[in-house]
Amino acid sequence: MSDVQEATNQLLDVNLCENQMSIQVTESGPRSESERLQVTIGATVPTGFEQTAADEVREKLGSSCKISKDRGKIYFDISVDSLAQVHCLRSVDNLFVVVQEFKDYHFKETKEEVLKDFEDLAGKLPWSDPLKIWKINTRFKKKKTKRRKINPNSSKQKIDNGRGDTTVEKDVKEFTNSVSDSQILDSYENPAIKEEVSTLIGDDLTSCKDETEENSKEEADPEVLKFRVTCNRAGEKHCFSSNEAARDFGGAVQDYFKWKADMTNFDVEVLLNIHDNEIVVGIALTEESLHRRNITHFGPTTLRSTLAYGMLRLCAPQPTDIIVDPMCGTGAIPIEGATEWSNCYHIAGDNNPLAVNRAANNISSLLTKIQVKEGKLSLGLPIDTIQWDICNLPLRTGSVDIIVTDMPFGKRMGSKKRNWNLYPACLREMSRVCRPGTGRAVLLTQDKKCFAKALSGMGHLWRKVHTVWVNIGGLHAAVYLLKRTPQSFVHPSEQDGERCPW
Repeated sequence: MSDVQEATNQLLDVNLCENQMSIQVTESGPRSESERLQVTIGATVPTGFEQTAADEVREKLGSSCKISKDRGKIYFDISVDSLAQVHCLRSVDNLFVVVQEFKDYHFKETKEEVLKDFEDLAGKLPWSDPLKIWKINTRFKKKKTKRRKINPNSSKQKIDNGRGDTTVEKDVKEFTNSVSDSQILDSYENPAIKEEVSTLIGDDLTSCKDETEENSKEEADPEVLKFRVTCNRAGEKHCFSSNEAARDFGGAVQDYFKWKADMTNFDVEVLLNIHDNEIVVGIALTEESLHRRNITHFGPTTLRSTLAYGMLRLCAPQPTDIIVDPMCGTGAIPIEGATEWSNCYHIAGDNNPLAVNRAANNISSLLTKIQVKEGKLSLGLPIDTIQWDICNLPLRTGSVDIIVTDMPFGKRMGSKKRNWNLYPACLREMSRVCRPGTGRAVLLTQDKKCFAKALSGMGHLWRKVHTVWVNIGGLHAAVYLLKRTPQSFVHPSEQDGERCPW
């Protein structure tokens, strides 16, 4: 059974459990209604890689996808049984279910009128189906947190999983005798290799009775749900601020549902996204970004896994390709590549021994998660780490198919002045090891002027195919897709013995 199928079955188990509780009240067949439930999901993605995310949605979910005018967002329709696969997408950061979209919203002329319309809007929105999706999404997330709570009335077992003592109940089903539930739960919190949802294993339907009692308590207490409203606004023609919109709309939501407002410890996060005259109201399905899935040892400039996936996908890896990241840092790019393109061979290198050590530790952590997930020793990943000089790589000429790397911006790492010598030397050495005619390179940099100058001197070896403009922590950067020309590399004699200007 594949990871996605397993994840889907786990979600259906939650639906079944929920439906069994509903059958006590009605015999109208709620399960069939749940299976027919169709909703629109919104996802935030790395800016510039909206089309990449849309392509992934079409390939893995078979759903048509719309790219929003508001950069960094996509929308697609799914049925409830596809919710697990949505959490397994590699290119999305955060997920939310759309309550309603207003493509051409008419704002009144004065601030008071606009805010009054926001208040009236809360009671007119179709909350029912999105809240059902949020409830199902929350239930199968609770399946992994319930076992972590300390219950003094049950038999317990102390397990040390490397972060201290964690208490779990003995009657929870285990993969193997050597794999603890706390480790399984840790795999869900730091997901890897399509396992974001599929690691919710062990409860089966034995918790239905407990959930029934818990639901009864929740229904009896109208203030059990805490919420907050987050407003994201873009546009210059608005007469109101984001805080004012969130405040008035949130007050109306509170009056409508009788929920309790809590800005930090909330259960439901209602999203009010405003872009010019377009408004989208949604409910968040993720508590933290899905890009936090592979990296446990961070460096000063750790690349997001979702951005690493987009860069790798841009160069279209083929089976047996050799993919190199010569400035790997924490290893985000080669680790993402090894998990999604396991039929390729990935090399992570850096001149900094601390960076190489971080990358090796991240690979080790990922292997541990795979072992926990599979319940047996892992065969490993097609990836190696090495310390090297970027200007003198220990690789044969023409032996690499793809180079993907995050080059120094010259801010937190390196300097702008050193980049003027480093970039030309890097491109020259990359052209040597890359296969003529078929080799590709995907390079991320914020120092666009320096890169353009370096590339102009390498026109006989590299051809620029495409540029993706991205936003990295507020910095406007570019991802360049280069194609290796058929011309053979000839090392200039005057550069013999040159050292890398790092």
